[in-house]
Amino acid sequence: MATAGVNGGLGVRAQALALPSRVRHQIRALHTDSTVTVYQAYAPEIGLPAAREGRFPAVWQRNRMTWIKPSFLWMMYRCGWGTKERQETVLAVEITRDGFEWALEHACLSHYEHGLHADHATWKRRLKQAPARVQWDPERDLHLQPLPHRSLQLGLAGEAARLYADEWLVSITDVTPLAHTVHAHVRRWRAGHRPAAAAP
Repeated sequence: MATAGVNGGLGVRAQALALPSRVRHQIRALHTDSTVTVYQAYAPEIGLPAAREGRFPAVWQRNRMTWIKPSFLWMMYRCGWGTKERQETVLAVEITRDGFEWALEHACLSHYEHGLHADHATWKRRLKQAPARVQWDPERDLHLQPLPHRSLQLGLAGEAARLYADEWLVSITDVTPLAHTVHAHVRRWRAGHRPAAAAP
């Protein structure tokens, strides 16, 4: 994956999927030469028509920030495998790689970090002006437990949200059944590895 800088001091560059384990901030994503797949979870009244029509319905609000997540497992952590209220429909959203990298290049870190920003006021100004923001959260394993490295969340607002919905979209797929299937496998694995009850 091509490198891409981020306004406001991301601290790392967007790099290829296969990075050394010592790299703490990594963008892991299903991707092709021209597209990147990100995940979102919505209430059925948004998610189902989006998957059916291949675009977000009119009720999807372009004037609100929307967060996209390249990590499937981080999305599962956030939406509880598609069981949380108003997050019951999990979407795999394939967008153009150019759009994804544009968002990174125009993004600002969601938090102030000493040594990366000139001062708190400068960061605050950039954050307010930036059409996208970057947030790093612990990546998750299949049991949704935190891993030592970080996973990207990318918030899109204003121009970025409009471009995401109207120009970057390539396809939208309902992957809720996949989420439920993987969750069922994890539950069965846990049941099979549950410690035996102590003898009375």
